[in-house]
Amino acid sequence: MAEQKHNPGDKIGSLARSRIFILGFCAVLAGVVAISLTSNLGRMWENWDTAGKTNASFTAAPRLERLEILSRERRHSVNVEVARTENERARGLMFRRTMPQDQGMLFDFQQDQMVSMWMKNTYIPLDMIFVFADGRIHRIESRTEPESERVISSGVPVRAVLELNAGAAARLDLRPGDRLIHPIFR
Repeated sequence: MAEQKHNPGDKIGSLARSRIFILGFCAVLAGVVAISLTSNLGRMWENWDTAGKTNASFTAAPRLERLEILSRERRHSVNVEVARTENERARGLMFRRTMPQDQGMLFDFQQDQMVSMWMKNTYIPLDMIFVFADGRIHRIESRTEPESERVISSGVPVRAVLELNAGAAARLDLRPGDRLIHPIFR
């Protein structure tokens, strides 16, 4: 039986191919995320001018729906406006000076997608809670800066974002994995 000789170059070549594959995969993944974020920001920007004009004259009382938050063994009720359309999501809570403690806004994106938010023309500091389609909290961005154009990303595809007054998430002791109960979640 002949003895097989191992060429040290084979191991190096295999390692190099593995690294190239991993780098290529990461580049494709980064491209998908960038396209998703860009398209979401593009839609926000396209609707911003219309939303700003609409919000400047906003006077009607918002239509509120009940949302429940299950946080370990505690249950919290919040009244939310639900932003279901592109214009409603673009308008969000812009130009409002106050929001009652037991209220918030639920942004329904209709399907899982990468979501980008900002605080342009939003005067009240907020907690942004990014939520999966099953109602589980993915992550919480606490105490966002009013009127900031800094982009706040979901990081992964989510179905919705719940905005509450700044500090509400800490006061309610909310954490990733807690669950929201509302008809938009499965």
